[in-house]
Amino acid sequence: MGDYELIAIVGPSGIGKSTLLRILGGFIKPIRGEVRLLGKKIIKPTPKIALIHQAIVTFPWMSALENVKLGLKYRNLPKEEEDKIARKMLEIVGLGGFEDLSPKQMSGGMRQRVAIARALAADPLVLLMDEPFSHLDELTAEGIRQEVYSMIFNKDTTLRGAVLVSHNLDEVVELADRIYVINGSPATVVGEIKVELERPRRSKDPRFQEYLDQLYKLLTPVKKPVVSGDKNE
Repeated sequence: MGDYELIAIVGPSGIGKSTLLRILGGFIKPIRGEVRLLGKKIIKPTPKIALIHQAIVTFPWMSALENVKLGLKYRNLPKEEEDKIARKMLEIVGLGGFEDLSPKQMSGGMRQRVAIARALAADPLVLLMDEPFSHLDELTAEGIRQEVYSMIFNKDTTLRGAVLVSHNLDEVVELADRIYVINGSPATVVGEIKVELERPRRSKDPRFQEYLDQLYKLLTPVKKPVVSGDKNE
């Protein structure tokens, strides 16, 4: 992964994309191989790798600010410094001025922005995103997608790279710099696509559609040819 690169992983349901993401984060030990971050082997979860789940995780008894500050607890900072960083992260995700709202006062999109802000507050180098927009309506999801790249790779964050798992092919072409396609049994990487489109990307761009076509071809099972004399013919 290069600096400030967003990698996407796509593949059929049940093939192991989310499992792979958790291996990358040190939450699951690989059977073979290893994960390294800046040359250091990852054998357990680390604050340097943050994970945003499919479900939007915010704590209902806490304000937006308090939810974000949870990402700072391991750093043992003074309260004033925690407040300053948490407020900055909320500004980055577009929630400046909403620090005192509780999750029940927020839309789904706002709560997901809080979750992103909390992850960024921990000063990670890598952000793992597991279907982060799947529980949002399409209009809200598209609004966040248009901003998420500039959110996470903001000059005020420590992030150096991100990995996205998604079933939404339009989403990965819109967001990713590079896409890995997993398919087959056993699951293997069957394709790597470098997306060379300027941002913001538009789905009506003919080149956007070309990338979609490449993904569909890699994800479509290859039918076995019928052999003459086959019992199933």
